[in-house]
Amino acid sequence: MDGRYIAFDVETPNYANDRMSAIGITVVEAGEIAGEYYTLVNPEEPFAPFNMALTGITPQMVADKPTFPELWREIAPVMDSGLLIAHNAPFDMSVLAKCLRDYGIRWRPTVPYACTCQMSRRLLPQLPNHKLNTVSDYLGLELDHHHAGSDSLACGEILLHHLESGASVAPFVRTYDMERLCTAKAGGRRR
Repeated sequence: MDGRYIAFDVETPNYANDRMSAIGITVVEAGEIAGEYYTLVNPEEPFAPFNMALTGITPQMVADKPTFPELWREIAPVMDSGLLIAHNAPFDMSVLAKCLRDYGIRWRPTVPYACTCQMSRRLLPQLPNHKLNTVSDYLGLELDHHHAGSDSLACGEILLHHLESGASVAPFVRTYDMERLCTAKAGGRRR
């Protein structure tokens, strides 16, 4: 169970999925939850009614919150400090990559990550699906679904469950191409 893992989850304001309206970060280290962070984010973009209904986040709630560049200065050291983990990770990785790209922030060209949804498909095949709420219910985890802080905590707890069950993260590690906005295949080709 060695390693440091940064479980994160983002919520978005609209169908473009290129901005965050909230982010939750849960640090997993030494076999336990070592830290949690949550904030609303001013996406500087319009909100769609669907997203507001799903997340409960409104333009008024984020009006005085940090924009992504302000937030990035604060969270970049944490995001750089371990393997990124998310549930349905390609979505969260793409939103992160688009925010970095659109604000002209240079980070890393490629980023390793693992997906607890993929892990759960392999390690909990008996479930009817592997959505975050389904896996959380099965494991008896509390979840306020579509609240980025709660979702990132559940993701971290799912990861801990798999590690405690003897699974290794290694077979599930992929590389996200932050410039091409996709998971890279070995040899640099698109996955």
